[in-house]
Amino acid sequence: MVISTAAVVWAADPTIGTWKLNIAKSKFSPGPAFQSETRTYEAVPEGVKVTIRTVDAEGKAVVSEYPANYDGKFYPVTGSGGPADAIALKKINENTAESTLMHGSYVVATARRVVSDDGKRMTITYKGTDPIGRVVDYTLVYEKQ
Repeated sequence: MVISTAAVVWAADPTIGTWKLNIAKSKFSPGPAFQSETRTYEAVPEGVKVTIRTVDAEGKAVVSEYPANYDGKFYPVTGSGGPADAIALKKINENTAESTLMHGSYVVATARRVVSDDGKRMTITYKGTDPIGRVVDYTLVYEKQ
């Protein structure tokens, strides 16, 4: 019963699916922009599983993955070189969520994710540091695939 209830709750999550970064509509401060990024959100009994595949400006592929719930608790982030090793998600409303990213005991970034009312566009504002420690302020615009 718990699993079927979780499936119903997460089925309504507008992020579920695959999202591709629209580099032309995104802003990277400082630059340069990523070459590409794809995010996949999957409903799982524990909440949501997120896989992020990025090719940075230099062509280096980075993969980050985490299972999480929108309960404000920290969950581990695994992968090949992202700036965080833990993330906490908090749902603001049906289309908006905020996250805090930690590395060790330090907050390295905060992000706000908003899915458009039509469910076709997702915008993430990310403020913090990148994997090499530079202060960044990104506005990332994704299109649902």
